[in-house]
Amino acid sequence: MEEHEPVLIDEVKEFLNITQDGIYLDGTLGRGGHAECILEEIIKGDGLLIGIDKDQEAIAYCQKKFPEDQVKLFQGSFLKAPEILQQLQISAVDGILLDLGVSSPQLDNPARGFSYQDDAPLDMRMDQSQELTAAKIVNNYEQDQLTKIISKYGEERWASRIAEFIVDFRERKPLESTYDLIDVIKAAIPASARRSGGHPARRTFQALRIETNNELQEVEDFLQQVPTLLRTGGRIGVISFHSLEDRIVKHTFKHLAEECLCPPDFPVCRCDKKAELKIITRSPVQPGEKEIKQNPRSRSAKFRVAEKLAVT
Repeated sequence: MEEHEPVLIDEVKEFLNITQDGIYLDGTLGRGGHAECILEEIIKGDGLLIGIDKDQEAIAYCQKKFPEDQVKLFQGSFLKAPEILQQLQISAVDGILLDLGVSSPQLDNPARGFSYQDDAPLDMRMDQSQELTAAKIVNNYEQDQLTKIISKYGEERWASRIAEFIVDFRERKPLESTYDLIDVIKAAIPASARRSGGHPARRTFQALRIETNNELQEVEDFLQQVPTLLRTGGRIGVISFHSLEDRIVKHTFKHLAEECLCPPDFPVCRCDKKAELKIITRSPVQPGEKEIKQNPRSRSAKFRVAEKLAVT
């Protein structure tokens, strides 16, 4: 696996309030950059780090990297966290971290099909054991489904035209490689629109990656579970890299931090809603100029943190 530079390391240490006897869950383990900074603290005491990742290569790498006595690693989605904690006989944890998006080793390995810089199979799976690939999506989804995905997840203004060109291309032969798809996208987007805004395939590739891995729905579903996974005073931190992810984190934290939802003119509250989280970062924490210069991929990172409130 290629080198990967974890983002916002100092901010993660600060906002997660890591203690040497705490139990922490890293739901997107990757190469273990953030996990390593957590382990540096808990190794001083009796703490525990639980690492989860969909990518088998990431788990294999971290199994060699970390000692077994204070680290437990699991392959799969972070949605498995409740059953993993039950398996470990742990009722709740002191901190949770999610670092969303694709890691540098995944992007930089052409064989994984995440990048539009290399010619490779149209794969894009984070969990290489799952059946759904980007190739199956572009070759089997209906045109209106493709339009919806590319528009919603890629925020691509040319979504309907790209979907139309994909369907036209696959009637002659299947799209099998990243370059097949790039050629279709370039043909679909007028030349004048391709002169600005970065690589013309960027938004479509993002959309297909999100659909392939069910990324946004998994984040939303997981965040709804967070209050049941954290101890009182425990914190959840989420690092996102594009507006769709950040919007989900922001709105879900806001919802879980709200009290009564009844209209102001209601004489009696009927919803009985209690705040479950307290928002710690009113605005997202972002990398400084020094970090961005050292790691340009950190530029779009946004870090939001919330804390579990006591049940009343």
